[in-house]
Amino acid sequence: MSSWRLLLTRPEEDCAALSRSLAAAGVVSSCLPLLTIEPVTLNDVQRRQIAALGQYQAIIVVSKPAARLLLDQQRRAGLQAPADGWFTVGETTAAVLQAAGLKVTFPTQGDDSEALLALPGLREAVAVPTARVLIVRGVGGRELLAERLAEQGASVEYLELYRRCLPAYPVGTLMGRIQAERLNGVVVSSGQGLEHLQQMAASDWPQVARLPLFVPSPRVAELARAAGAQQVVDCRGASAAALLAAVQRSAAPAY
Repeated sequence: MSSWRLLLTRPEEDCAALSRSLAAAGVVSSCLPLLTIEPVTLNDVQRRQIAALGQYQAIIVVSKPAARLLLDQQRRAGLQAPADGWFTVGETTAAVLQAAGLKVTFPTQGDDSEALLALPGLREAVAVPTARVLIVRGVGGRELLAERLAEQGASVEYLELYRRCLPAYPVGTLMGRIQAERLNGVVVSSGQGLEHLQQMAASDWPQVARLPLFVPSPRVAELARAAGAQQVVDCRGASAAALLAAVQRSAAPAY
């Protein structure tokens, strides 16, 4: 049995799945979702984008919620998704699309926009004259992908399918959970998750920041350190396997 007792903060469905994977490896965890996914009401432009997926040289899906919602909208509209031209930032998002029979390219080293931009397959896709790229994501987020692809001559559009919100919890819930369950580490899956962790902690943030913080990428690690996190562990991926590997190579502190 591992000495780690981790607080998981992903959306509820993902949090539960991650907790089961950790439990199978002997790692205790506690779920406190700090992100909820709220689908947006589609406008006419978004509906036309979904109907015209086959006209894009690259369709980049940045998260599992984006993948699930896009596939759901396709089914509702009775549309057939193109088999090729799909790209994701990480393996877990790719798995959602692959389960629908789509061919997906994703970086095997790294789980962020920088790793995706380095893929030869994406570079080839946007090298076509007048290449069109569709980035499927939540409302807001990083602009790096669009900026870099535009620099390569691609025409880039966004299809934003959901909003990420912080659930409403009573004041003190976060620190109360950590203390009651003697948790000795925290896991966040994105920069937005880190932001919500700080908001939730409020005046307790200095105490929370002393706990080891597991993050999915160098970018989020940099954000965490800038926010005052004292021990940041970069998992180099957002998958359960990446987190488990990071946990196994890290010594758990005494509570």
